[in-house]
Amino acid sequence: MAGGVLNKAKRQKADEFYTQLSDIEKELKHYKKYFKGKVVFSNCDDPEASNFYYYFISNFEELGLKKLITTHFELDKPSYMLEYEGVADVRGDKETVIKRAIKIGKKIKLKQNFQQGSQGELFDTEPVRSYSGDFRSPECIELLKQSDIVVTNPPFSLFREYIEQLVKYKKKFLIIGDQNAIAYKEVFKFVMENKLWLGIDNGGTKWFQVPNHYSIQTLSRIKIENGIKYFSKGNIAWFTNLDHKKRHEKLVLYKTYNPSDYPKYDNYDAIEVSTYKDIPMDYDGIIGVPITFIDKHNPEQFEIIGQTGIFEPAGLCSEYKGGRPYIKGQRMYTRIFIKNLNPLKGVKK
Repeated sequence: MAGGVLNKAKRQKADEFYTQLSDIEKELKHYKKYFKGKVVFSNCDDPEASNFYYYFISNFEELGLKKLITTHFELDKPSYMLEYEGVADVRGDKETVIKRAIKIGKKIKLKQNFQQGSQGELFDTEPVRSYSGDFRSPECIELLKQSDIVVTNPPFSLFREYIEQLVKYKKKFLIIGDQNAIAYKEVFKFVMENKLWLGIDNGGTKWFQVPNHYSIQTLSRIKIENGIKYFSKGNIAWFTNLDHKKRHEKLVLYKTYNPSDYPKYDNYDAIEVSTYKDIPMDYDGIIGVPITFIDKHNPEQFEIIGQTGIFEPAGLCSEYKGGRPYIKGQRMYTRIFIKNLNPLKGVKK
């Protein structure tokens, strides 16, 4: 068991993708009203390296924060919790500002380690090698309970567990991850329940700072600037349950339905629409769209009712080749099922 736990720990440590300050600023500027008087928890952030930490200490007074708490995972040494309540001089270069804030912050060593057995049990015990600061550890969960909003870049490999924990403890959050995580069963159920949606700046490629030992065969995805290594990842999105204006922007529809342009699936009683731009304004039946539609979803305009392979509405799927949609025998990509809440009247499916 210890070997399996250690391998999981190594994978989590390999998730060291540090979000650039420019990407953080670009997204968080839309949510400033939510932070006044709040305790922010960044539970996947080493304050010495995290731009989330730097952003919040630099904007602590402007945002009106009550407290900033950071914790981070360590594989080979004890980790620590750092509390910051303002009063640091935020003038100077980034390194100077961070050192000053860390010096005046309340630093407490984290002692509880997270260990997961074959049945998912939690143990406050010492594994073969020491690691602490895991967001699932009892100490970090207690800090989560004390917080109001979680903002961070969680481990991509543990995204399912991370999202489930946030929803379980009813926390407000704004986190960055792979847009394809929308299709995860554990994540999509929260999308359907209106407990999670995408933020503002979604779907593009972003460059993340990585440790110098990171390597990849595709050299175009690696760059080095001022001695710092960066790694590019595509389809990056922000996941949140903080409301914003983009979520309520009405998608302009200009096409009308006809059977030749909108074929039905072989195995689902729904029509195929390969891009959100082609959604017909007058169709009142079930529509299959790519997962990227979530970035354009307005809950006042559309209802999300399911996904191919999971959460399939009763009676929608035939017995023929369920799980992935087919058109004339050709297998399609995963589709989300939606319904227009206010279709233009006059045409029926």
